Amino acid sequence: MEANIQPLDRVFLELGPLTIYWYGVIIGAGVLLALYIATKESTKRGLPKDTFIDLVLFAVPIAIICARIYYVAFEWDYYSQHLNEIPQIWNGGIAIHGGLIGAILTGIVFSRVKKISFWKLADIAAPSIILGQAIGRWGNFMNQEAHGGEVSRAFLEGLHLPEFIINQMYINGTYYHPTFLYESLWNLAGFALLIALRRVNLRRGELFLTYVIWYSIGRYFIEGMRTDSLMLTDTLRIAQVISLVLIAVAVIIIAIRRKTNKETYLETSKKKQG
Repeated sequence: MEANIQPLDRVFLELGPLTIYWYGVIIGAGVLLALYIATKESTKRGLPKDTFIDLVLFAVPIAIICARIYYVAFEWDYYSQHLNEIPQIWNGGIAIHGGLIGAILTGIVFSRVKKISFWKLADIAAPSIILGQAIGRWGNFMNQEAHGGEVSRAFLEGLHLPEFIINQMYINGTYYHPTFLYESLWNLAGFALLIALRRVNLRRGELFLTYVIWYSIGRYFIEGMRTDSLMLTDTLRIAQVISLVLIAVAVIIIAIRRKTNKETYLETSKKKQG
């Protein structure tokens, strides 16, 4: 039976010479849903309704470019010999940490130009970002990438996964851990947490920093299961090192800003609103 298992078609649509892949469609869907949620929240916070549309027009392409540069830089031994493959992001190979760096830098510049608090923008965007990441991991699923080590079919069936997921994890004669799914579910839980925390009396910026901590904890452990990690050394995975650094930095920023009483509480606090 296993010999007859065929992977899902990576191609969403072919229009003459134009090929549209599921990878791009899924990531695009994640961006659009994230934008919709951020736009609704931004209007509640008193920002012009086009604020996040304007931001996304810059942030998304810059984030994708930075994510690709980040990935290629740590895989330069390969790409230096295959320069024509550098632009081929539809085949996978973008690093979320690189994308986050690009998006955050874009957000900082955008906030200064628009004279809006960066922390306010970041708090509004945080649930949308992690939801977009949860959806985007399914692009890895379609490409049969970002998976973990070898497992048995019985193991996957024991997780009560749908048949299509089990079959897609059958790659070149072997079943693998669906780490894309683990991270997607972790991020969905993070999305629910951040939405709930909007009702809590947090200081401005802390919702975004909570996102950084939550995502980084999950990424650290899930990354340890993957077989395709970018490596800093023979034993150090780049994503795990970055995750630990981000957790430490986020905790320190929260502690310092709490101690110095900087910034106001989130606009959800009726007491602070008036």
